[in-house]
Amino acid sequence: MATAKSFQAVPDADELARLGRDLRFHPSKNESPEAMSKDDVAAFNRDGFVRPFRVYSDDEIADIRAYFDDLLAHYVAEGKDSYSISSAHLRHGRVYDILTNPKIVALVKDLLGENVVGWGTHFFCKMPHDGKAVAWHQDASYWPLSPSKAATVWLAIDDADPENANMRFIAGSHHVGHLTFRPSDPSEHNVLNQTIENAEQYGPVVDDTLKAGECSLHSDLLLHGSEANTSDRRRCGLTIRYAAADVHAGMDWNQKGVIVAGSDPSGHWANPPRPEQD
Repeated sequence: MATAKSFQAVPDADELARLGRDLRFHPSKNESPEAMSKDDVAAFNRDGFVRPFRVYSDDEIADIRAYFDDLLAHYVAEGKDSYSISSAHLRHGRVYDILTNPKIVALVKDLLGENVVGWGTHFFCKMPHDGKAVAWHQDASYWPLSPSKAATVWLAIDDADPENANMRFIAGSHHVGHLTFRPSDPSEHNVLNQTIENAEQYGPVVDDTLKAGECSLHSDLLLHGSEANTSDRRRCGLTIRYAAADVHAGMDWNQKGVIVAGSDPSGHWANPPRPEQD
């Protein structure tokens, strides 16, 4: 498989703190959205998420699922696990094509503005009975980005529901600001390395139930997580990360950013080309 520059997947918290990031929610002020309704934009501002949106047909997502199955088999053969396919748009042309899909980009533009970069792609694949949870966390805690004008598209590769551990949101928690977290203990079997305690105090818990081919969008400050998958069904989703083009990325993360809409007047984002290998 093709190789790409290696990036620090989980930056050191002290190094992130030294960046002096602006971690406040910046609401969308779009009065004329094109791919979603004004009510959808208002829901994102109020709740921190909006869903569901159909972006791939049943046949299209079945083809993507078959592609992912093959990709996962290659990674497992290299000794990696089902959570290890990260920054995939820098290595795999078909993932780059999903990142730049006009249907997805149009949704993101309605929330982030005309100039948008896509900088992250990570498959979160919970195998049946894999025993790993994703603790309550905020994406912004992990990212060397400022200001906090970023959103994640969660594309369902498989159907995702409470039975197979769909993602869950704490509605409205993005208004609280950046929260203190603790390092996760290995005994907790957490996919990530951070945990925010007593997260449910910040709002109601909402299941992000999606059919394969649908997506949700959520703010980088929204509390979210998922339980361990105890079912006999797999639950795979592709997280696709976007930011307004005027966001600054430290730690060389600007090298990951593809201009997916408008332009990057500052020239900060590297805008790498589509990888040749699918």
